[in-house]
Amino acid sequence: MHRHFAELELSITVTEQNLADRVRYILRSNIFDVAELERLRREAVPSSGENATAEDAAPQLAEQTANVDAAVNTPVVVHSNDDGTIAQELELEQMRSTLEEAIVETRSTPLENRPRLSRIALSKRNLAVVSALNPILVTYMEASRDLCETDSILFGAVLAICRIICAKISTVLSQPGE
Repeated sequence: MHRHFAELELSITVTEQNLADRVRYILRSNIFDVAELERLRREAVPSSGENATAEDAAPQLAEQTANVDAAVNTPVVVHSNDDGTIAQELELEQMRSTLEEAIVETRSTPLENRPRLSRIALSKRNLAVVSALNPILVTYMEASRDLCETDSILFGAVLAICRIICAKISTVLSQPGE
């Protein structure tokens, strides 16, 4: 999207984050109705006969959609024995509820009282958990209104991942006068 914007508006300098923020604002504020948004999408994505970049974009979009669908519909292995057998699977709804609980908990906890999170080992199991939570996070991030809320969502997501994979979480006890 950033590349297309830069090609269309050479005189305007905009970062990818700024462009994403503008898109999110437009979607949240309901400036356009559904029919108008669809018309703008069709105009923004050229037909496959126009140029090679459009031909390249269509398979990428289909692949991204397939990856998101696969991540959402695939149960995630959270524990496995040394011999590789699955001991327990955590369904997506359980992950979503764990995420929601962690976000609510994070919002109500002052920064200085948040738990300290340990480093998470890079493993296929942990990557699968993160990959499954990423599509769920999109909804929360799009609804985020300010930096504090975004911080709570991201910290809550990390906290949820630690809980799902049973990583060590140490609580911080604030001392009086600190």
